[in-house]
Amino acid sequence: MFGSIFKGYSRENFKTAIGMAWPAIVESFFVAFAGLVDSLMVSRLGSYAVAAVGLTTQPKFVGLAMFFAVNVSISALVARRFGEKQRKDANQVFLTAILFVVIAALILSLIFVFTADPIIRLCGSTEDGAKEIATHEAAVVYFRIIMGGMIFNCVQMAINSAQRGAGNTKITMRTNVTSNAVNIVLNYLLIEGHCGFPALGIHGAAIATVLGTVVSSIMSILSIMKKETFISIPYIISDKIKASWSAFKSLVRIGYGIFFEQILMRIGFMATAYMAAKKGMDAMAAHQVGMNLMGLTFSFGDGLQAAAVALIGRSLGEGKPELAKNYGKTCKALGMMIASVLILAYFFGARWLMSMFFEEEHIIEIGVSIMRVILFVVLFQIIQVIYMGCLRGAGDTLYTAFAATMSVTVMRTLVSWLGGFVFDFGIVGIWFGILADQLSRFLFASIRYRMGKWVKIKI
Repeated sequence: MFGSIFKGYSRENFKTAIGMAWPAIVESFFVAFAGLVDSLMVSRLGSYAVAAVGLTTQPKFVGLAMFFAVNVSISALVARRFGEKQRKDANQVFLTAILFVVIAALILSLIFVFTADPIIRLCGSTEDGAKEIATHEAAVVYFRIIMGGMIFNCVQMAINSAQRGAGNTKITMRTNVTSNAVNIVLNYLLIEGHCGFPALGIHGAAIATVLGTVVSSIMSILSIMKKETFISIPYIISDKIKASWSAFKSLVRIGYGIFFEQILMRIGFMATAYMAAKKGMDAMAAHQVGMNLMGLTFSFGDGLQAAAVALIGRSLGEGKPELAKNYGKTCKALGMMIASVLILAYFFGARWLMSMFFEEEHIIEIGVSIMRVILFVVLFQIIQVIYMGCLRGAGDTLYTAFAATMSVTVMRTLVSWLGGFVFDFGIVGIWFGILADQLSRFLFASIRYRMGKWVKIKI
């Protein structure tokens, strides 16, 4: 099987892609793994706590949507300028972006902290019983703490995006792995209270997450304090580089499509989470663990996507469109191999994984049924993420925004509603919507990628 996948590919391109991708994969994996560990440690407080964390996930990502868009713009522009050997322009883009990120993060952080309660209600939280009241109150406090410290996360993401664009994926790997290691250790100390630390429950999990991002933001800042690095604060100061309107317009030109894509996607994700919450807190808890496990599979595609963005942007900057296409195909082949391994792991390990989080047999059964759907999600998810990354790296962001809107906001929401409520398949019916979304994005991305017009876009 794998022989046919790899036939006709350049061994040198594989080595380059793997060298670029593995740090990004490790980085993204540890981010997803930390989320899984968060849920695992919080699950000791009860299924209500897992559900509470689940209620905050989508509104948190809505708050970060603008910054995800900026990050893709930074990475794509820095990669293109790296290929063009335009260091000054790349640093001007970075400086413009980081100033915008700091100001926007401060404003949005305050808004989300003060509106946490109605936001969580909008996501399907109710106070109909003792368990629901506990879930709602825990979710509100958790959300306030997370969003109160979002500036640290936003700063490190912006710096890491610039570093990825310049090909420095090992630096971003170190910062994120360290951040999540700190998060996991502090979870152990603060959730149940170990080694003399107070038992803060779900509040401790939120504090641990924020402190982890504080550490990573410091490390990210230190990574650009050397003058010889491509993105460099001393270089910006010595050459008196200033933020510019033209750099901001370049960021907006690439990023506005991604921003609307993120917002519309999050509406679809929130609709799915809302429908899952309406199936009861036990179903919501199993759904949250399923989403965490699906996040692990996303991390592999995300790492390969980061490599594809950098390699494709660099190749197009050097005027080598065929090399850019080959890097895209190479990343896809690696993704197919990883997906095959994950499908086997989830097939044989579904019950064991769910029993790590829950003691209640009926919740475990719900989780296992979700895992059966995830088996089909995995392959489409990894490949579409890689292809979407290729298109974004080339600047084809309007198309990716359209594809994501049709797939997530329309297809996912419609099929989830039909499966979960019209045909009454329960939480599994809602996961049919998630599968439909991934299949739709896979088809959209594959068709566009194969057309090849993306290699001619100028940014």
